Amino acid sequence: MSRLAWLDALRGIGAVAVLAEHLLPWVVPSLRPYWFNLGMYGVLVFFLVSGYIIPTSLERRGDVGGFWVGRLCRLYPLYLTVIALVLATSWWIPIREAVPRESSSVAAHATMLQDALGTGATVDTMWTLAYEMVFYLLVTTLFVAGAHRRSGPTSIGFGAAAVVSGLFMAAAPIAPGPWPSWLAFTVFFGGVACLISGRFVKAAAYVMGAGALALLILTSRVPWFGLAILAVMFAGTAIQRWERGEGVLWPVAVTAALVAVAPAWAIQAGWWWVRPGVWITTIALAAVTFAGAMALRRRATFRLLAWLGMISYSLYLLHHPLLKAFITVTGDLRWVPLPVQVSMAGLFLVLTVGASWLTYRFVELPMQRLGRRLTARRA
Repeated sequence: MSRLAWLDALRGIGAVAVLAEHLLPWVVPSLRPYWFNLGMYGVLVFFLVSGYIIPTSLERRGDVGGFWVGRLCRLYPLYLTVIALVLATSWWIPIREAVPRESSSVAAHATMLQDALGTGATVDTMWTLAYEMVFYLLVTTLFVAGAHRRSGPTSIGFGAAAVVSGLFMAAAPIAPGPWPSWLAFTVFFGGVACLISGRFVKAAAYVMGAGALALLILTSRVPWFGLAILAVMFAGTAIQRWERGEGVLWPVAVTAALVAVAPAWAIQAGWWWVRPGVWITTIALAAVTFAGAMALRRRATFRLLAWLGMISYSLYLLHHPLLKAFITVTGDLRWVPLPVQVSMAGLFLVLTVGASWLTYRFVELPMQRLGRRLTARRA
């Protein structure tokens, strides 16, 4: 097993949790928990893993251009494949209404920054990719500026900003529209081109980082929530630095407290899962899961979880459109007998895992290999 198999296992847990959050209400509603949010639990685990590993990947490589080549080859092939599948079947299953029917939606999808731009994505689960991308942009800026080792203060800063934003901002100041999407498109791809080519690297990194912060505060769907997500991701980085003996752990505790109280007085916090009891329980479960996996990382990891983590990106992006198709074929399963519901849930899980393995094998893996070849050629 790989020395990072425990991170793959965490990804597997996160992907299955998100899948269950979407599957249970439509197939086995009686089994859905309400004392914590399964989907947000899985997402928080994902974000902690990204925060832990992504900055290390950049620092180990020491080349922001190579880092972005790897990220583009890792994320975009499957992302574009899933969008193409959804568009190809839109005659049967209509695209969700939250997706703007205008050309600026293409620009927003091209950058993966839909949620940060306040617009809907073609697939519901793609909203998290916006904050992953913002995190990559900020990590790049901090690395170029030489401030990347201050992960603890950075995580606290985003946590505090989430609390302040929740107190004073009912919504993003700038409404979704064409010009923010096209501006983000221009800055993003112009900046990435500079980073990969090695020209104007510092200027590009600073502009992209400033733009990412602006999106979080000015245009994101729920500003306090986006800032809290970034706080969680930088807390993951702070944990990694503490493990390497490069920092202390107390900023992680402070960040967790800030994120926990962020929705308590937020003007825009109408979801059931941000009520104090549910929200804090969800955060605590994600933290315990990450800490437990980290404590057991030198032991043999469950191979099934590690394998699910390997295909987790496919599992994450594919399961929601597949669920819509499944329910369209089977009809409403919420009122059928429980044994039938459980059987159908098992069938859906098998079909989705099989489809995810196929897209991992034939879409993700070849493009990951291409990314490694391209970065090796750069080196």
